[in-house]
Amino acid sequence: MNADLLIAGGLLADGTGAPARRADVAVTGGRITVLERGAPAGPDPTGGPGGVDAAGRVDAAEVVDAAGLVVAPGFIDVHTHSDAVTLLGEEAWELAVAPVRMGVTTEICGNCGSGLFPGLPERLPEMRASSRVTFGGRVPIFPDFEGFAEAHRAAPRSNHLSSLVGHGTLRAGVLGYEDRPASPRELDVMRGLLDDALAAGATGLSTGLIYTPGTYGGTDEVVALAAVAARHGRPYVTHLRDEMARVEEALEEAVEIARRSGAALHVSHHKTAGRHAWGRTVRTLARIAELREQGLDVTCDVYPYTEASTSLAAMLPPWANDGGTRALLTRLADPGQRDLMRRAIADGVPGWENTVGNGGWDRISVACAPRNPAVEGRTIADLGGDPVDVAADLLLSEDGEVTIISHSMREDDVQRVLASPFTMIGSDGVPKPGHPHPRLAGTFPRVLGRYVREQGLVTLEEAVHKMTGMAAARFGLRDRGVVRDGAHADLVLFDPATIADGATYTDPLLPPTGLRLVVTAGQVAVRDNTVTPARPGRIVTP
Repeated sequence: MNADLLIAGGLLADGTGAPARRADVAVTGGRITVLERGAPAGPDPTGGPGGVDAAGRVDAAEVVDAAGLVVAPGFIDVHTHSDAVTLLGEEAWELAVAPVRMGVTTEICGNCGSGLFPGLPERLPEMRASSRVTFGGRVPIFPDFEGFAEAHRAAPRSNHLSSLVGHGTLRAGVLGYEDRPASPRELDVMRGLLDDALAAGATGLSTGLIYTPGTYGGTDEVVALAAVAARHGRPYVTHLRDEMARVEEALEEAVEIARRSGAALHVSHHKTAGRHAWGRTVRTLARIAELREQGLDVTCDVYPYTEASTSLAAMLPPWANDGGTRALLTRLADPGQRDLMRRAIADGVPGWENTVGNGGWDRISVACAPRNPAVEGRTIADLGGDPVDVAADLLLSEDGEVTIISHSMREDDVQRVLASPFTMIGSDGVPKPGHPHPRLAGTFPRVLGRYVREQGLVTLEEAVHKMTGMAAARFGLRDRGVVRDGAHADLVLFDPATIADGATYTDPLLPPTGLRLVVTAGQVAVRDNTVTPARPGRIVTP
């Protein structure tokens, strides 16, 4: 046979979780052919590259010696915020390629209830102003999935992109940023926009129930929307309403939504954060396992760090953000409103995940503040003065566009979630300039290096399955996440003895070590940490 690429002599972890085996992988026209060797895994007895068997059967334009290396499906990042980064042009290029440099060939965006579509035409200008805080730069907002997809087709990329429909964006696109229930007519409009987006190729429905305006939506509203996702066979994906002191209650709300709507449930970046929740993964994971035994289709994802990252505005009580970014900035300029915020953080607000109250300002460090780079890496407490005033002044100086890192989790909880059989991997990467969380560039190699090779928490095959086949199955990405005949040729080649994350909090875009090749749609996208000129990525749909 003729092939564009032959990866010869590698150890194939095919994404199914089955034991790795010796096999050669040929790529022709963007599709895979697996050439079984029929020999046990291990060093080539000839001492050569291991391509002898395939060489007689394949005439390839390029042959890659994979001796001692693992061949796996391209990693699927089930939780990203890469909705806009390639639309921002060359200035954001290093951020845009960080995921593919760590082996991610498909990113799923639109998470935590926030995306770039849909919305009624009259709402789009206000949505653009507020979405800059989430995504950075001058960010477009589209009335529908088709507009989103078309814009990305015109912006060349190295890996693929798939998108959920964000409930917060959907709500803003119909109601605006008001703290009130949706009227029956407004809910019908939201359902219609969601139905259209799912029919056009969106991957599911996401919520971010700690973020405004998503937090203004009640359980019944989300049930009505999740029922639309269920009709399309798409999952309900949720950043729980609380991941701290009330995490178990928030999980039960998600379960209620899944049961009443009929949608499969996926819990985003499952964690138990803040000192009042440490250790509770023992109970939350047992509850998820129990639900699965009862027949509920429920999964989760995790990133392999004890630090979270979000917007500084999310540290303030929900009412502070009522009306969107402009309304928030007006309140922050008012000393009386700051006093109310200070009191709310100290005393708590019913139903609000109070990150600062559960941890403290000394655990909140500035990650991205474009106009004040000198504060990046420092905690709010370290900046001196009253912390609420410091946060308010910083938000005002940045027009609300400040990203933070919250040092809020415990390692044993992270390990417990990662080891669970129903957990897949998501970076929760936020590609914004400054000092973004290193998970943007390090998540997948960190799992393979720290938790597979060094700690033996999961086997290599289990880890690859979590990163590939399990993710593709959950989000309906056909012929992806597996290495088998006819599958899409998205591949990664790495050295299991050296692969590790390089990204740090001080240098968050450093590439990993031990990752040799990334193939997207049959083309080499990354070779030895260098991004090639190939731009084969596209919008992928279920």
